[in-house]
Amino acid sequence: MTQENLRNIAIIAHVDHGKTTLVDQMLKQSGAFRENQQVAERVMDSGDIERERGITILAKNCSCVYDGIKINIVDTPGHADFGGEVERVLKMVNGVLLLVDAAEGCLPQTRFVLQKALQQNLSLVIAVNKVDRPDARVAEVIDEILELLMDLGATDEQLDSPMVFCSGRNGTASYDWTGAQSGTDLKPLFETIIKYVDPPEGDPDAPLQLLVSSVDYNDYVGRMGVGRIQNGRLKVGQQVQVCDWHDPDLHWTGRVNKVFDFKANGREAVDEAAAGDIVAFAGLTEINIGNTLCEAGAETTPLPFLKINDPTVEMTFSVNDSPFAGQEGKYVTSRQIRDRLYRELLKDVALKVEDSATTEAFRVMGRGEMHLSILIETMRREGYELQVSPPHVLTRVEDGKTMEPMERVVIDVPESYQGAVMTALGARKALLQNMQLVGSRTRLEFRMPSRGLFGYRSQFLTDTHGEGVMNTIFDGYDVWQGDIATRSSGSLVSWETGEAVTYGLFNAQQRGTLLVLPGERVYAGEVVGYTPTGEDITVNVCKTKHLTNTRASGSDDALRLVPVTKLSMEACLEFLAADELLEVTPESLRIRKRILDHDQRMKALSKKKG
Repeated sequence: MTQENLRNIAIIAHVDHGKTTLVDQMLKQSGAFRENQQVAERVMDSGDIERERGITILAKNCSCVYDGIKINIVDTPGHADFGGEVERVLKMVNGVLLLVDAAEGCLPQTRFVLQKALQQNLSLVIAVNKVDRPDARVAEVIDEILELLMDLGATDEQLDSPMVFCSGRNGTASYDWTGAQSGTDLKPLFETIIKYVDPPEGDPDAPLQLLVSSVDYNDYVGRMGVGRIQNGRLKVGQQVQVCDWHDPDLHWTGRVNKVFDFKANGREAVDEAAAGDIVAFAGLTEINIGNTLCEAGAETTPLPFLKINDPTVEMTFSVNDSPFAGQEGKYVTSRQIRDRLYRELLKDVALKVEDSATTEAFRVMGRGEMHLSILIETMRREGYELQVSPPHVLTRVEDGKTMEPMERVVIDVPESYQGAVMTALGARKALLQNMQLVGSRTRLEFRMPSRGLFGYRSQFLTDTHGEGVMNTIFDGYDVWQGDIATRSSGSLVSWETGEAVTYGLFNAQQRGTLLVLPGERVYAGEVVGYTPTGEDITVNVCKTKHLTNTRASGSDDALRLVPVTKLSMEACLEFLAADELLEVTPESLRIRKRILDHDQRMKALSKKKG
């Protein structure tokens, strides 16, 4: 039985190809907001970090009504690090709207999300977006999309998928690629979705089956599950049974207290929902992603849930034990940090957390540096104080060989910087696989070990004078590629605890580049700068000028300090050496040596060399 007045679609694309902006316009043009309503740009990116960085981190649900047909839309992230979000939400939908930038064309994440959609045999609508860009190359991008579909083994039906040409920013769409900017509204896009995306199938009168694809948390109703009703109906107050495809022993019963329907970009409480609807529900505190809700007492089978790819990067999160521990954070104990990490597991399926040998530290594994740095930033804003180790890759052993995760890296750079990029990546064990001219820029495609990218982004921006664009995606495992020399600089390490003063900083800046300002509190063993020589140098930034009773001309001249650039969270993680940690508090980011005491550090170093 099909629900003709309903369509469920997910918007998938590479990062920054305009998914969230297009959803804005779809909501506006379908009358989801009042005419005089003030609506923020990228209304679906509701998190502070999402709005600041201009990226989508969590998949979001919304809906609009066009011509009496309700369209449930799932806006998904584009970054490879949040691929776990994309994989699971595809279970809720019958079709996908694939967005491709009219200038950039098909990039790594386009391939990844499209492959997942084709594997699940979903209806496909292709939208070439940003046709209003001055460097748009619509005809070439159409060819690239068809080549990608053939490369991924698409069926004849999928190769015949309809294409529309959109400008998400202007809110226009057109069927004609030769006059791609001739559109006046998004009517062609709505009509294509309704015509080509299959309506959901399901029997409202059969026993209940609902697969939980996402978990949310609300301070008022607690833990909430989100998913599509496959069969049957879900009612407020209904007794349900919970089971799981991957865990045959899991069986427990509970009562649904609230049912919410998605309306525009919000939720609306309803008494019941039927097969085909995407809903959120509350009342089952133990609910997890991948669980199936069944009719209590009825013989029903759990719905299959696809296995999420394993994490590739690991970091150690531990209790802050620096001299300034507990002075800036609200949550500082190992129990509080552990509770917060395990709470994150409830909604992030791509994350793994394990207790370590000591109670003070935890192994946290994720999809990439960005995946973990967003978690650290979120915890920091919530008032947590912790220490994190440098990231390192997770290896596996196959047939007696050590295998490591590999990345597919696509780089767009002006031709003049091509040499610098190839030299730097060559030293990091990257193999050039493809090279082509795209307009006035060169597109380089590499395959390289994931660990070769640690600490490279800041060097990449320097090498390309900020004009390069780099995209990466996980590309399977390969044999260990050998040692990679990453950081060439050494650290300037503070000698004593105190307040950094201009005189001490002035003397220290002659040894390297500083990271601290006058008046900042520092402690012995804290990294206060870096030096071009590969060796660590101990400096005393708290040293004050020795006072004498003699005056000489020039002795009291103003000391000039070089302006200091404060490192961001990602830059700090990239900077960390193997013997360093990053201290994270709500107010500060401090890089420090694992062993703070200078004498003990030197002993450990000589023992290591010996």
